[in-house]
Amino acid sequence: MDEVDRKILGMLRGNARMPASEIAREVGLSGASVARRIERLEANGTIRGYVTVIDDATAGELDAFTEIRLRSGVEAREFEEIAKEVSEIQQYYTIAGDPDGLVRFRARNVDHLQQVVNSIRKTPIVAGTKTLIVMSVWDRNVLDSLS
Repeated sequence: MDEVDRKILGMLRGNARMPASEIAREVGLSGASVARRIERLEANGTIRGYVTVIDDATAGELDAFTEIRLRSGVEAREFEEIAKEVSEIQQYYTIAGDPDGLVRFRARNVDHLQQVVNSIRKTPIVAGTKTLIVMSVWDRNVLDSLS
């Protein structure tokens, strides 16, 4: 990974649909050379995929984070298995310190979010939760490129 690869990744973070020819102009290489670099970054797992950024509020959904505190002796990987089964969970982070983990949810509304959080609270490995509802979002890698 060199500085050109880092520039390419930065541009793709801002706009995953940016044509290789446009990236090539910015980094001073040919379109074919940039395309080969992108293919290599995909093949080695640096680029794991491409996503569409949805404005949850416009789509009528909400985003929320829930701190997860696990019971004594429970490993974070055990909760990961539960998280994989809950379709509303978008991401699960294991973190150092207190809490043990952080979950990002997408829910239809507050009632739906409450149902999901309650179901997680009922699992025997969870000692406690704290939920935070996202009011607005700013993301350096995404939102700046959309303006």
